[in-house]
Amino acid sequence: MDTSQLILETAQNLFNGLAIGSVIALASVGLTLTYGILRLSNFAHGDFLTLGAYLTWLVNSQGLNLGLSVVVGAAGTVLAMLISEYLLWKPMRDRRATSTTLIIISIGLALFLRNGILMIWGANNQRYNIPIVQAQEIFGLKLATDRLWAIILAVVAIFILHLILQRTKIGKAMRAVADNLDLARVSGINVEQVVRWTWVITGILTALGGVMFGLITTTVRPNMGWFLILPMFSSVILGGIGNPYGAIAGGLVIGVAQELSVPWLGSNYKLGVALLIMIVLLLVRPQGLFKGTL
Repeated sequence: MDTSQLILETAQNLFNGLAIGSVIALASVGLTLTYGILRLSNFAHGDFLTLGAYLTWLVNSQGLNLGLSVVVGAAGTVLAMLISEYLLWKPMRDRRATSTTLIIISIGLALFLRNGILMIWGANNQRYNIPIVQAQEIFGLKLATDRLWAIILAVVAIFILHLILQRTKIGKAMRAVADNLDLARVSGINVEQVVRWTWVITGILTALGGVMFGLITTTVRPNMGWFLILPMFSSVILGGIGNPYGAIAGGLVIGVAQELSVPWLGSNYKLGVALLIMIVLLLVRPQGLFKGTL
């Protein structure tokens, strides 16, 4: 392979990595928010991502355009997360359950969601009902429309999240609860309202990430969230647990690293790259690259 081909292949993998990294970043923000505010390591997060993708596909397959279908899918994901909050997480917090207990419950919830999806929609791969658009080619670089949209939507969603956290009353309350729960409560902050808004924001970002991952991979499948859970946790740890901006940076780094490793390791070892980055970081800098706070 000559130098020009190597540069072109590297640029193509970099673009693909940014697209996948944008999806991981979207999903990782919700994961780090639930930990930062609720102290919950939610291993069911990937399966909620799958649920959002399937709900969107279900509505889209009935003839509704994809944009409106995403809204319905996000609303359904938020509803499912709020139900899990009132049936599982709130009772566990009231009982002061340990982190180990919460992790075990989240794993059980993940299995419940995954098998529920299999039972309702089966194991066959599904596709969104959208027209096929040929990738644009610029200087030999193929820019697929769905990957461009993934990057653009991630930037827009992250900008809106920044405005919410920094400029709104509920955002400031979320940061206060993440910093010190007891102090926030005695200061008059409605902690339960903060918890509800955390699940709403998490549900929207998670569903959006699931839809974009389904578009990039061209299929919606029951185990799609399972293959993203390791990169998501790696991103959260890389960026500093509880820090949404760190999770965004971590997601982009993981996505790019995975795609750039393909020419040398092959596509079967992408998850291994995410795991390696996470292990090395835990050994060198356990607190992550950035301070773990909102």
